[in-house]
Amino acid sequence: MAPRIGLAARIGIEHAVILAPMAGGAGTPALAAAVSAAGGLGSLGAAYLSPGQIEAAAAEVRRATDRPFAVNLFVGGAAGRTHDAGPMLALLARWHAGLGIEPPRLPPMPADPFDAQVEAVLRARVPVFSFTFGIPDRAVLAELRRSGVLVMGTATTVAEAVALEEAGVDAVVAQGSEAGGHRGTFAAPLEAALVGTLALVPQVADAVGVPVVASGGIMDGRGIVAARALGAAAVQLGTAFLATDESGAPDAYRAAVLRGRDDATTVTRAFSGRPARGLRNRFIEEVDGGGVPIPPFPLQNSLTRPLRAAAAAAGEADALSLWAGQGVGLARAGSAAALVARLAAEAEEVARALGAPGALD
Repeated sequence: MAPRIGLAARIGIEHAVILAPMAGGAGTPALAAAVSAAGGLGSLGAAYLSPGQIEAAAAEVRRATDRPFAVNLFVGGAAGRTHDAGPMLALLARWHAGLGIEPPRLPPMPADPFDAQVEAVLRARVPVFSFTFGIPDRAVLAELRRSGVLVMGTATTVAEAVALEEAGVDAVVAQGSEAGGHRGTFAAPLEAALVGTLALVPQVADAVGVPVVASGGIMDGRGIVAARALGAAAVQLGTAFLATDESGAPDAYRAAVLRGRDDATTVTRAFSGRPARGLRNRFIEEVDGGGVPIPPFPLQNSLTRPLRAAAAAAGEADALSLWAGQGVGLARAGSAAALVARLAAEAEEVARALGAPGALD
């Protein structure tokens, strides 16, 4: 049990609470730094950043705190341009017209940025590196380990967790189906990998020897203690931090999160071309219900980017990707530091009531 218990100590954090990486704007360097400074592990969702932007964001976190933090990237999960985007461009044209912006255009297909991004992570001497959508080459993982980086990979099934351990990760993030944002599934069809956190975490903990991080639906101290009881060495929360002061979520996004309820989310490919859980809105309903073929990731993500940017500026929640998990009804506003402290206090209170002290150690 020693490796499971000691993850927080190995990382060098006071609380076994990890900020879920939120690429695309909600996860800011200020948010990552605030969580780390409060004793948790802040994360930068850097999948859409250039190598230079990754180094700049890491430097910004370091200017705000000397505590450990993580950088997260997407590995794999991208499809080539073999899809006819014409029907989707026509659908998007109507939305663009409604927001008064130029008609959508077919974007250029960029090369896979992962290798260059990892080099930036190494140059930035990031303490913790996490990834999703697949498994990096063994040579990449070996280089990260030689550089002293602690590596965590995302699994949505036991088989994925075992594959990650065999590849040499230091910890597995078990992403339950309740989690907001993109599904990390890489070794099974989506429908076969929608395993809830309550079922997934103990099975992963039994199947691997490395520490397990529980992710999905955890919003308060009750969820933290439950995850630890299931065998998790730490917890990862994203939706819980969306409405905090340091979040980069647009005002319309924050408002939608704070009024969200347990039955308000769905898993959709509408915005990015990959399955992701978010709050239902009019765009999702039109795309998912209209029969228009959805181009794969990253093409669809690029196609909808101008729409999402315009919607954020206009405060139009119906055209935003409102990624959020099923625990959204428990979201709270305030500073990230206050939330980390509150989570720690709640977990300790619940643990004491159950006769199980040390829930966040």
